[in-house]
Amino acid sequence: MPDFATLDGIVLALGGIVGGLLLEGGKIKDISQFTAAMIVLGGTFGAVMVSTPMKVLKGAILRLVHVFLDKSQPPDAAIEELIGYATKARKNGLVSLETEALEIKDPFLRKALTLAVDGTDLQEIRNMMQLEMDIATNRAVEESKVFESAGGYSPTIGIIGAVMGLIQVMKNLANIEEVGHGIAVAFVATVYGVGLANILLLPAATKIKSRIERETELKELKLEGVIGIVEGLNPKLIRSKLDAYRHEEAPKKSKEEKAKKQPVTAQQPAAAKG
Repeated sequence: MPDFATLDGIVLALGGIVGGLLLEGGKIKDISQFTAAMIVLGGTFGAVMVSTPMKVLKGAILRLVHVFLDKSQPPDAAIEELIGYATKARKNGLVSLETEALEIKDPFLRKALTLAVDGTDLQEIRNMMQLEMDIATNRAVEESKVFESAGGYSPTIGIIGAVMGLIQVMKNLANIEEVGHGIAVAFVATVYGVGLANILLLPAATKIKSRIERETELKELKLEGVIGIVEGLNPKLIRSKLDAYRHEEAPKKSKEEKAKKQPVTAQQPAAAKG
């Protein structure tokens, strides 16, 4: 599903900047400079390509989708899925999950449950899946650093664009009107560089790291669930264990429950009429 926090945040940031410009009497065309955008975007992504291996760069581009779309499975859905497997395994044995394990869409859970059905040692399952989690996390963190690097290059490239614009201004010092206009145009590159870094690139790196933490936590949940199934724990006990991974607040008590807990006060006898 779309991540409305990302989309609304970008719209709000751009709306605030452009709105402030318009309130100060400026015009949108004052900051719409194709050459400045070309300098900042070309220079920034060129620097990123120089500093980043191509494999990591491709992974970072693909991971950009996770900034705008939230594809993570809710913890509740994962818990219910695991409880279903635990209930079947407790009734019919662990081998009864062999067919279902092969049909699981999530590769992490599919591998963990397949290892469990194949009779792999419990500690070996934990070690193998933990290693897979660590490798995936390190790869994702490396990809998020691509956007951090781009966020560092972008403002500097913007300054380079501004300096290049000022060089052109110096050629027209005889015409004061052209000088003023040229300086204004020159600093648009700086606006683009700083804006690109602080509205998109650095926030994207932070959002990706947040997604990584959630994905890792979800994998830990699934691993603990599979371990509980292998140990033959009661599904209720597994659910109680996995509830720690839920991110929901405690359910609010209904009015009826509150009324039951309120102490009943004895009614005062009505005063006898004289």
